[in-house]
Amino acid sequence: MYGLVNRAIEQLVVSLKGEEGWRRVCQAAQWPDEGFVAMQTYDDGVTYRLVQAVSQELGLPADQVLKAFGEYWILYTAEEGYGDMLAMCGDDLRSFLHGMNHMHARIEVTMPNIRPPHFRVEEKSESELDLVYESHRDGLAPMVEGLIVGLAKRFHQVIDIQQTGWRSNESPQDRFHIRILP
Repeated sequence: MYGLVNRAIEQLVVSLKGEEGWRRVCQAAQWPDEGFVAMQTYDDGVTYRLVQAVSQELGLPADQVLKAFGEYWILYTAEEGYGDMLAMCGDDLRSFLHGMNHMHARIEVTMPNIRPPHFRVEEKSESELDLVYESHRDGLAPMVEGLIVGLAKRFHQVIDIQQTGWRSNESPQDRFHIRILP
């Protein structure tokens, strides 16, 4: 993953536990506390170790850490100068979800080593849709759920989200049912 992701994890931890908390996370993850370069790629194992260490530091299961990180990611990327790119994808949750693959295609121009996930939106009704998420990375569905919650907050929309399908040997996809509330 790109350093931008790991830097966001760092900033989330610092916001919750301070610099000392981040040092403890680095030590537990066996990572030297020397920072991350946003546009440099790092082995995915580094990120997974950081998530486990954050889980220990916060006393939360890894899936809850990933959800919190997903929500935080929306705010973090906007602050890191990607707000305009986020804005180009839509001005509400539904249009943004439809535009995520296009956004990732634009990001690939500046981040050629990115291996983005793929999303498919299945419309159910005016207020309901299913989001199908497919990635070569395991275990990140909770982060996607957090991203969707963060996006809903960004667009001042209230949602109910439920994971209804899980990646398995039979299906390479996770599925989320999203209801946009009035």
